[in-house]
Amino acid sequence: MRYQRFPTGIAFSQSAVVCSIVSISLVLSSGQLVAQVDANSVDQKASAFETDEIDIGVEKAIAYLISQQREDGAILDQRYDSTMTALSIMSMASVGVQPADKDSRGQAMQKALAYILRDDRVDDKGYFGTKDGSRMYGHGIITLMLTEMLGMGATEEQDQLIHQRCQKAIDVILSSQKEQKPTQHRGGWRYNPNSRDSDLSVSVWQLMALRSAKNDGLAVPASAIDEAVEYLKRSYASRLDRNGFPDKEASGFTYTPGQSRPTFTMTAAGLLAMQVCGEYESPLVTGASDWLLENPPKWKERFCSYGTYYYSQGMYQRGGEHAIKAQKLVQEMLLGQQAKDGSWLAENGSEKSHGRVYATSMAVLSLSVKYHYLPIYQK
Repeated sequence: MRYQRFPTGIAFSQSAVVCSIVSISLVLSSGQLVAQVDANSVDQKASAFETDEIDIGVEKAIAYLISQQREDGAILDQRYDSTMTALSIMSMASVGVQPADKDSRGQAMQKALAYILRDDRVDDKGYFGTKDGSRMYGHGIITLMLTEMLGMGATEEQDQLIHQRCQKAIDVILSSQKEQKPTQHRGGWRYNPNSRDSDLSVSVWQLMALRSAKNDGLAVPASAIDEAVEYLKRSYASRLDRNGFPDKEASGFTYTPGQSRPTFTMTAAGLLAMQVCGEYESPLVTGASDWLLENPPKWKERFCSYGTYYYSQGMYQRGGEHAIKAQKLVQEMLLGQQAKDGSWLAENGSEKSHGRVYATSMAVLSLSVKYHYLPIYQK
């Protein structure tokens, strides 16, 4: 019997799902049973299914991404075909689309996933970064997507291939982390598997992939994640005392260790990565989330699309006032910038050339905190 992931991150068998659906149908068909349910509870549950402007925007965005799909299954409008296809798949999955769905969206997703899984998209070692020129950036993104899609393939064969690709891709990440590096760069990653330095931007993708793979039960030593977390801590802008407490209450993360000025994008990335690794109560998480309240995303800011994705997911993980303010800001900013065809295009010089598929995927991932489908982003 085949198992699939559902929004809670728990695996249910298909027969169990069918039984649940039958049970729900029986309850809904019985006026007597429904009448016993508190009216306020029904209203609250019903409101969760009402279509709002986010749902409309997301639906248009998914339709746009599918419209950019090539005959071979790739989804892109510029370059980095494997990486952009992976981002598209992940954005669709983040709002509930699955490859096994029988509609046109599910079929498009299945076709895109089949493209990523082709033998000519990866080398013999399991490295994805050479074939489309995206290097370790692309490798981390593709690996994260595959680990999140594990168990969600359209067929048993596709699931088995995802598993094979996942473990080899994870092994590449683990091997790259073990390259001999100066102390300040240990635990991180850079542009190539054999790089001997590290930066936070590349490292967060690899760390997210490792964390997701470990959740899947793949072979990921705890030490690899621990070393990556230590690298994150060395990338914090404020100096830490011997107990790990920063000398500033509100601060953030930097591109490489040793820098003293936090940036929006790296602080958002570091915030999400720390929490995904279980560091919810770290003073660095507290400081970064407070710093982001004072330094929110701005549409024309450098790397806004990239940073807003991390900001939205990271502040959601933080919860409370941080999550409420961030979600409202992100929704207003992004929905106000969406084109009539459902796409987005970054207006900052650092991302505009990446095209609409990139910006649209990032926007959907940013808005997807409403849905909580992908396990890696669940609290």
